[in-house]
Amino acid sequence: MSWAANINTHTSTKSNSKKVSETPRTRRRIHHLAKSRGASVTRVSATTHRRRRYYERFHMSSFAEDISAGDITAGEDAVVRQAAIDALGNMNGTIVAIEPTSGRVLAMVNQKLALSSGAQPCSTIKLSVALAALTEGLVSKETEVSLGRRYHMNLTEALAHSNNPYFETLGRKLGFEKVAYYAHEYGLGELAGYDIPGEQIGAYPDAAIPEKLGGVGKMCSYGEGVSMTPLQLGAMVSAIANGGTLYYLQHPTTPEEVASFQPRVKRQLDIAPIIPELSDGMLGAVHYGTARSLRVNFNEEEILGKTGTCSHEGTRYGWFASYANTSVGRVVVVIFLQGGRPTFGPKAAEIAGRMYRNMYDHNFFVAGHGTPSDEATVKTVSTNP
Repeated sequence: MSWAANINTHTSTKSNSKKVSETPRTRRRIHHLAKSRGASVTRVSATTHRRRRYYERFHMSSFAEDISAGDITAGEDAVVRQAAIDALGNMNGTIVAIEPTSGRVLAMVNQKLALSSGAQPCSTIKLSVALAALTEGLVSKETEVSLGRRYHMNLTEALAHSNNPYFETLGRKLGFEKVAYYAHEYGLGELAGYDIPGEQIGAYPDAAIPEKLGGVGKMCSYGEGVSMTPLQLGAMVSAIANGGTLYYLQHPTTPEEVASFQPRVKRQLDIAPIIPELSDGMLGAVHYGTARSLRVNFNEEEILGKTGTCSHEGTRYGWFASYANTSVGRVVVVIFLQGGRPTFGPKAAEIAGRMYRNMYDHNFFVAGHGTPSDEATVKTVSTNP
C-alpha cells in the first residue's frame, strides 16, 4: 500500500480540474506529521519562554531629579562643577573631578552617592590588575597572551576592548594574594579621602570568591566580590596620571580652605616605569575601544580612560574613569552611573565627553585657570588621617 496521494485523471464534463484524494493511510500519516510539528513548535515556544524567564530585569531607574541637592559647593571650582552638572543631566549617578597633582577634589556632584559604600567596579578593576601584572613582570603591553586555540591578545588591545578572558587569565596567573596586595596598594579597601565627612570605605574581600562564582578570574575581570567607591577609583587614576603619587583626596568646603590647601601624600607607588605600558590601552579605549563614544563630543585634547559595565541584584552599573592629558596640566574625571538598561560604561564615557567639552568651551584647559602643570612645584604633607 502506498502513502502517496491518488490522482484521478478522469475528465469530467462539469470540470476540467484534476481531483486529488488521499488514501486512509496517507491521511493518518499527514495527521501524525502535523501533530509532530505542533509538538516541535510547542517545544520551541517553551524554550523561548524559558529564556525570557531568565531575562535580566532591573529595578532601579537610570534617571533621577535633584541629584545635587544638599551638595556642599563653596570650595569647588565653579567651571568644573557646572560642566559636570550639565553633562550628567538627569542621569542617576555621580561625577567626581580631581586635580591629580594635589588630590584636590575640584567638583563632586551628587555627594551622597559619591561618598557611599560604593559598588562593584566592573571592568575598571582591570586597571589595578594590569598594574599588578606589569609590576610582577608577568606581561608587557606587547606580550601576547593565549586565550584559547588560535586566539591571542596583548595588554593594549585587552584594555582598549575590555577583554574579560584576558584579565581572567592574568588573575589566575597572579593568584589572589598578589591581586589583593596590589589592590590595597592602589587604595582599594581603605578611605581615599582625608577628613571628608560621610565618606565610606567600600569593601575588598579577605579571600577569593568561590570558584563556582568565577574565583579570582571573575574578581579580575568584573570586580566580583569587590565594592569600590568613586573616590577610590579617582585616587588610583590620579596616581596613574601624576606618575605614581597616591594622594589623600581632599574636598575643600570654603574659599578659605582652598586658599590654605596643602596636598597630603598617602604613599608613593612604584609604577612610573610601567605607566607607559598601561596608557596605550587607556588611550586605545577612547580612540577605538569601549570609550570611543567620548569622542562624539570632544577630541580637542588627549583623553585616556577605562569603562566598566556590570549588574548586581537588579541594578546596572556604568563606570568611566579618565584623565585629560593637556599641555597645561591634567584633570581626572570619574563617572559612576546606576540604574537599568540605559546605564552602562560607554554611556558614562559619552557623559565624560560632554563634560570635557563644557570645560574646554569655558577655557578650563587654558594656562592660568588654576590647574597646575605637571612641572609645577607643589608643597606636600605626608601624613595619616
